Amino acid sequence: MSRTPAHSSRVVVIGAGIVGCSLADELTARGWTDVTVLEQGPLPAPGGSTSHAPGLVFQTGPSKTMTEFAAYTVQKFRSLDVDGLPCFHPVGGLEIATTEARWADLHRKAGLAASWGVRGELLTPQQCKQLWPMLDETTLHGGFHTPDDGLARAVLACRAQIARAERRGARFLERHTVTGIEREDGRVTGVTTDRGTFPADHVVSAAGFWGPVIGEMAGVDVPLLPLAHQYATTEPLPELDGVNDPRTEASKPILRFQDRDLYFREHTDRIGIGSYAHRPMPVDPFTVAAFDDAPVMPSSLPFTADDFAPSWQDSVGLLPALGSSRVAEGFNGVFSFTPDGMPVLGESRELRGFWLAEAVWVTHSAGVAKAVAEWMTDGRPAIDIHECDLYRFEDAQRSPAYVADRGAQNFIEVYDVIHPLQPMEQPRPLRTSPFYPRQQELGAYFLEGGGWERPHWYEANAPLAEGLQLPERDAWSARYWSPIAAAEARATREKVALYDMTPLRRLEVTGPGALAFLQRMTSNNLAKKPGAVTYTLLLDETGGIRSDLTVARLAPDRFQVGANSGSDLDWLLRHAPDEGVQVRDLTSGTCCIGVWGPLARALVQPLTRDDFSHQAFGYFRAKQTYIGHVPVTAMRLSYVGELGWELYTTADMGLRLWDTLWEAGREHGVIAAGRSAFNSLRLEKGYRSWGHDMTTEHNPYEAGVGFAVRPAKGDFLGRAALEGVTEETVSRRLTCLTLDDPAAIVLGKEPVHVDGAPAGYVTSAAYGYTLGRGIAYAWLPATAAAPGTAVHIEYFGEKIPATVAQEPLFDPQMERIRR
Repeated sequence: MSRTPAHSSRVVVIGAGIVGCSLADELTARGWTDVTVLEQGPLPAPGGSTSHAPGLVFQTGPSKTMTEFAAYTVQKFRSLDVDGLPCFHPVGGLEIATTEARWADLHRKAGLAASWGVRGELLTPQQCKQLWPMLDETTLHGGFHTPDDGLARAVLACRAQIARAERRGARFLERHTVTGIEREDGRVTGVTTDRGTFPADHVVSAAGFWGPVIGEMAGVDVPLLPLAHQYATTEPLPELDGVNDPRTEASKPILRFQDRDLYFREHTDRIGIGSYAHRPMPVDPFTVAAFDDAPVMPSSLPFTADDFAPSWQDSVGLLPALGSSRVAEGFNGVFSFTPDGMPVLGESRELRGFWLAEAVWVTHSAGVAKAVAEWMTDGRPAIDIHECDLYRFEDAQRSPAYVADRGAQNFIEVYDVIHPLQPMEQPRPLRTSPFYPRQQELGAYFLEGGGWERPHWYEANAPLAEGLQLPERDAWSARYWSPIAAAEARATREKVALYDMTPLRRLEVTGPGALAFLQRMTSNNLAKKPGAVTYTLLLDETGGIRSDLTVARLAPDRFQVGANSGSDLDWLLRHAPDEGVQVRDLTSGTCCIGVWGPLARALVQPLTRDDFSHQAFGYFRAKQTYIGHVPVTAMRLSYVGELGWELYTTADMGLRLWDTLWEAGREHGVIAAGRSAFNSLRLEKGYRSWGHDMTTEHNPYEAGVGFAVRPAKGDFLGRAALEGVTEETVSRRLTCLTLDDPAAIVLGKEPVHVDGAPAGYVTSAAYGYTLGRGIAYAWLPATAAAPGTAVHIEYFGEKIPATVAQEPLFDPQMERIRR
């Protein structure tokens, strides 16, 4: 992608909240000094979410990316001050548990902190009271203390960064309301305001909850829902009289009472209380009052006392001293939610040079700004941001109704204990494969991903699970799991099973330039005869793994690509030449069934006139044929480590394909199997899952997929960065672990301890039903990745012994797949 030289890049940032100010600072620090920040309100507190933010910064969460954003925000803001006032006050954070479920979750959160390198400690109720003397410790099971968390003074941090950016050449213009985005030939050219037009090579929308308004001007969809969140302040409390320095306001940790959707922070002699316990209060960003027309500020709506009343009673129950006080003032503050609760970052493909840095809270602001600045100046962020990418959302997830439903649900669940497999309740079902009616008839238990209903197991297979000896699961690992998954895995290994692979993304690349394009974009050699299927990687300029693909050459100038997400489609479309190559998404119009198991050939061969023997239809080959009356593209692939094929057809023929296979498979004991069994089987085989096991932060040799890199084929994106890199030279490795105790189970993201100290983290985990023990893949230092090395995985505070294993664990000679 061509980029404007740094010395001549004209950047306009829309919005001077904490994100816009941080971005101007990060860009100018990297030499992009022609930066103009436009703000509709007065500076330095223009009236958006930043202006009312309570400034809580908690670093720990299930997302490594978001934790790293927060960690950088802490690091940066700790280095800033204005007139001797620090922009960050490291009072720490304290999460307390009043239920057994929350106390267990805090143990899990302590594990996440250890995985991501955040200091934290579990405390007794008495230790919690020492940190917060007003607590009624008799209600507590314990707490989790993070000493490096604290309070960000967002407006002060804006002032500090404005001053630094201005010294480097940036300008900040207040009272400039954006009225239009100028464009020409698919590129942004400027920003129009009520006070003139500003030419630009890059425009960044950092407009906060006004993001959809700016997006509409640019013709770019911004899937964001503004919602109001209640914040109240007590009267002065005798218990805080003279305790806190008015300059820093607080001395006690930020207190989170998540069992009641509440948090607390000190304001010198008062306490501020934030509540997520009330009904969702969506706000239309197109109707928010201008600064001069708002009673207080645009983001501060009138306090609705009735909504807060239950939260006040819960607050008094936790902090009895509040019983003699009352709410002195409050407001309903507006901020942003997305369908998955993550920011929306990146450059629009439809309008080049138009960037989004939206749905970002103060907690992650500086980290996001750094990533976007790196993206703009270097072509990529230094850390993996696929969870935040603008193109991660499917078209079905971009409707205003979907954004409203999911945004409101994310507000409700912001402090809930969320299981990693837990699906949203609405709107469902949204996307279903053609096989959905049959799956319902078989009692499929559906979870959801990307809007798709995905069967995880089938109740029809319950009789197969009777008598299976499986380890007893704890309450957490037993959620969204059934012993039926073990029966389905066993049936796949012993007979044959049908897997619905429809939700996996399918792309088509065609045209006379298709081969040259894909050769340039991917790491493996695709210059093979039609009928060949190749596992390959999408790399970025630094050799990081953007995705892994299976590419089938169906004709000299036609390729079918099995991809991971909409971001893969976006990446290919951005790099595709203007002529000679067409890239299109086939997913919605097609479907796929994986037919896998030792009896797969016995099932399929009688249904086709083509020869499906190993000699005639080898592994990693593709063939266009018919299964009964159904035209299919058959690919000899297996992600469960068994003989079989992926069978693709058009959506209109999908149900006929299922019925044909089902009827023919009856004599072979065919079953339908779900994602739960699939995940277990793929880990037994050592197959990687992009986005979990490997990302742009990892190179192929670290991730154990160096076999998919063919430097000898010629130049390709990322090739130069990998020169001299081998599996022997890397300092870390994706490592296979088996749990020593056959009854032990972990789920993923747990810290891995080597010699008593955290040294890495689990990426994927499952119980290996064939092996009879738990499996985990983890990133570890290369020095600890030798088979036989003893490690410990921390699961809810318990150190579970595990051992580094030689992979693959199952069928290392590939005999079952290649028969």
